[in-house]
Amino acid sequence: MFGSFKSQPVIDPQFGELVRSRGCWRGTMDLGSITGVPLALAGSRTAPDAGALAAARDLSACFQDWRPEIEVALFGHYEPYAEALAAGELPEPGMLLPALSHPADVWPHVSLVFVSVQPLGSVLCVELGYTTVWDGEHTLGVRFQRGKLLELCGSALPP
Repeated sequence: MFGSFKSQPVIDPQFGELVRSRGCWRGTMDLGSITGVPLALAGSRTAPDAGALAAARDLSACFQDWRPEIEVALFGHYEPYAEALAAGELPEPGMLLPALSHPADVWPHVSLVFVSVQPLGSVLCVELGYTTVWDGEHTLGVRFQRGKLLELCGSALPP
């Protein structure tokens, strides 16, 4: 009955098949050595937004350049956990908190679980969703607008 209302998949030369589901165009993307990252793009019922596609393509090209900013943001989120644990303010987690001393130390302890390109206000926002070993309750969203780090959201929801 609703088959005629269903959006047809779109084939993109870089991202392959994109399927509309739950209000987004969904597929996967590769970022350097990280493969098969779930991707959610803004768009209409008929096609992904051209700007969202362009932003996802730009991310593929500039991800390595963004890594230093991403690691600083993630390390900034880690530091209060380490300080609270050292001060005895947190019970020892079941898994030991990693001893990180520099922002670049975060990478073995985080996982990229989604990329989303959606409007935030009236401007497209690229959000990279990370899980971490030090905060098992939240997915962190590192958000960029117009190629600049906007914020780290301490509780991001996968789109």
